[in-house]
Amino acid sequence: MNTMLRSLVAFVGVVYLVGCAGAPVQEMSDARQAIAAAGAAGATPTTSADFSAAQAAIARAESHLQAQEYTWARLAAKEAKSHAAAALATANAQHPETPVTLPH
Repeated sequence: MNTMLRSLVAFVGVVYLVGCAGAPVQEMSDARQAIAAAGAAGATPTTSADFSAAQAAIARAESHLQAQEYTWARLAAKEAKSHAAAALATANAQHPETPVTLPH
């Protein structure tokens, strides 16, 4: 029974990895758009640690993408989007008269 459970877990793991094997096109696009929105709202690397972190994360994602390390690229792109969203929120709070939103 233990062997069968291990085989099942291994199979599910392989299926998951195969499902994530493709290039993270949507995640990269989402991250780039979020960074652009944050920049349009006034975030800069010197005024926002989150904006700087977003730029660093998208650079890592692009490096992983070039190396065909799609799982790592996907994770870095999601990290970039998260940091960019935080930078956007901060920039919007500092400039409430002209809020910028993330594209849908």
